[in-house]
Amino acid sequence: MTTAAFGSWVSPITSDLITASTIRISQIQLDADDVYWLESRPFQKGRSAIVRRGADAQIVDMTPEPYNVRTLVHEYGGGAYTVHEGTIYFCNYSDQRIYRQAPGCEPVPLTQPASVRYADLTVDPRHNRLVCVQEDHELPEHEALTTIVSISLKDGRVDMLVAGNDFYANPRLNPDSTMLSWMSWNHPNMPWDSSFVWVANVGSDGFPANIRRVAGSPTESVFQPQWSPAGVLHYVSDRSGWWNIYRHCDYEGSTPLVEMDAEFGAPLWNFGFSTYAFDGKDSIVCAFCRQGIWQLGVINLADGAFRPLQTPYTDISFVKACPGKAFFCAGSPTDSTALIELKLPDSQCQVLRPSNDLKLDSGYLSSPRTLEFESGQDKRAYAFFFPPANKDFSGPANCLPPLIVKSHGGPTGAKPNSLDLGVQYWTSRGFAVVDVNYGGSTGFGRDYRLRLNGAWGIVDVDDCVNAALYLAEHKLVDREKMAITGGSAGGYTTLCALTFRDVFRAGASYYGVSDLESLATDTHKFESRYGDQLVGPYPERRDLYLERSPIHHTDRLKCPVIFFQGLEDKVVPPDQSEKMVQALKNARVPVAYLAFAGEQHGFRKAENIKRALDAELYFYSAIFKFTLPGAVEPVEIDNLDPSPLTGQL
Repeated sequence: MTTAAFGSWVSPITSDLITASTIRISQIQLDADDVYWLESRPFQKGRSAIVRRGADAQIVDMTPEPYNVRTLVHEYGGGAYTVHEGTIYFCNYSDQRIYRQAPGCEPVPLTQPASVRYADLTVDPRHNRLVCVQEDHELPEHEALTTIVSISLKDGRVDMLVAGNDFYANPRLNPDSTMLSWMSWNHPNMPWDSSFVWVANVGSDGFPANIRRVAGSPTESVFQPQWSPAGVLHYVSDRSGWWNIYRHCDYEGSTPLVEMDAEFGAPLWNFGFSTYAFDGKDSIVCAFCRQGIWQLGVINLADGAFRPLQTPYTDISFVKACPGKAFFCAGSPTDSTALIELKLPDSQCQVLRPSNDLKLDSGYLSSPRTLEFESGQDKRAYAFFFPPANKDFSGPANCLPPLIVKSHGGPTGAKPNSLDLGVQYWTSRGFAVVDVNYGGSTGFGRDYRLRLNGAWGIVDVDDCVNAALYLAEHKLVDREKMAITGGSAGGYTTLCALTFRDVFRAGASYYGVSDLESLATDTHKFESRYGDQLVGPYPERRDLYLERSPIHHTDRLKCPVIFFQGLEDKVVPPDQSEKMVQALKNARVPVAYLAFAGEQHGFRKAENIKRALDAELYFYSAIFKFTLPGAVEPVEIDNLDPSPLTGQL
């Protein structure tokens, strides 16, 4: 084993390796004996393609180039396709039209060109139509209008079915298409704050009648309303303080299937997300989360018995099922996310499609340690800690590794406990990494999720700071060499920590929020009132927006920062980063800025993901003064101290 400065270790986990071979798998659909899913491919400029595994076990691409299966409803999309009897219906990114692709045929447009977007598609065979969410941008001076509509499969005619609320999701039909359910919510709430489940009868004309609310309240969040094969409505609700699964009957009301201090739901950032599915008339296969760790279970619908399933996975999503089988995306601390088939009842798992084909030596992988630590106001917070790991290298004697604190986006999100090559990139080079599930994260119950309300920029920062200090106090990292990084809302937490606290010595903001007031007045509909919950009502509490915006306090930011920004970002527009960069330049603080044309909120193209990862490494090497072991494309850093690298960290 070679002794070398932390940060300078030679690693086989390169940015080329990560971007050239890794895909993102999501949006599983079942159609008879066929399994479909969506693959997002950085090596194809971020294109998303539908892939099928047929009954013959052959895996084939279904979406020809240049089609890109992606919807922009809510900007975050999801629910961009569905399949019925071999025919695929999908939203195409470039024009946001819905296309129909019959077996063996090229896609043909179903909807007309317009400033309209669609998501959460489902087929209504009784009325020969699609039912879906529509987001209408035809009047640019007004907020987009969201409704539930039907689209005729005969001629593409669009009919409005449900309107009147600000947002809709999960339009679902019962097995004989005589009932329609959906969920809704209104400004200023997000779906995980307050949302509702509705049911209506569907007449022979296809229009809903006798609409009634069956779940939801101002203090209750619902998720994934869905009909069983027997025609019984189910949904997830956090009315108990935890997202549990409920069954509803018009005559008996709603009853919980299993009451547990566990989360059977997730925040609805994307359409089409599912945590449970029916594997027949008698049972439900479900994913649930405790303390940030996901597991699988089966609920017997006859007697309510709950049986946990033993699998090696700790991160589970997009659950689908059919008799005797379940399909889902899953990963573990030693395995990247893959498409998994699970056979019931013996829980045998088979990988159908890995997200990459890498065979990494475990000697280069860091195993996470679960942290629970004290944070502000006698609260507890949670994180996953990754110490440096590289079988070929060790750090200098009497030296501790530098730390990178990762702050996830959302902020209503969570860091899963699964293999992340973006983390291993750092740990295999000699950095320690801590991924913080700060107050406001999901997977820990409603009360923990609500901790961030009114306290964004405070609680999240406290928890990230205290995670770093906890590790420093336990002599696991170097107190003087700690950096923080995050994207989107995590970028905001990063900038707040760098501006309002004196703990970190460097930071990296990926399309981060720097101006809360600008976010409230210049962002997309879905998040336009998010700040009302997280900060306070705007403009009534404009003072809080100014007080907690790093852009108004750049005189307090003294440590180096690198910014990464997509130039087509509609969620956090580029000027949020650009104003910060200019202010730091003027203040003579070391700062770097990388902008990427054609990228939106989150980077999808391989060359940009690679450039950002390597640029962040180069930035830390320049700031912390250690020598990189190989050539990395330089980054222009304004106001950088020109003193030479020391080769030690």
